[in-house]
Amino acid sequence: MKRFRLTMAAGVVFAALAVGAVPVVSTSMQPSAAAQNLGQRSVTGSVVDAGSNPVNAATVFLKNQKTKAIRSYTSTADGRFHFAQVNMAEDYDLWAEKDGKKTAVKTVSSWDARKEFETELKMK
Repeated sequence: MKRFRLTMAAGVVFAALAVGAVPVVSTSMQPSAAAQNLGQRSVTGSVVDAGSNPVNAATVFLKNQKTKAIRSYTSTADGRFHFAQVNMAEDYDLWAEKDGKKTAVKTVSSWDARKEFETELKMK
């Protein structure tokens, strides 16, 4: 009977771990990359043309690589854009478009620990 209880208890713990009901605790003293990047960040920057002049009213896109959800922002007169509350544990694609022109896609990586991600998007 004792052997059955131990086997049953081990099975319950394994099942709980498999579905994520019980958190796995690391015994390492090193913080994990995921633990460092918990929380939110802001993604800001400017959209410029080939001559480095600000681009007004460009549509800036922020696409979650995992969920494919897209947020957008229209750049201001000075070319600025701002996304608040961007999950630091997710990876994102960032680009801008206007009048058929598009910038290169930049990656906002979950491995980047900066709380404020600042970049320039240059129209081709």
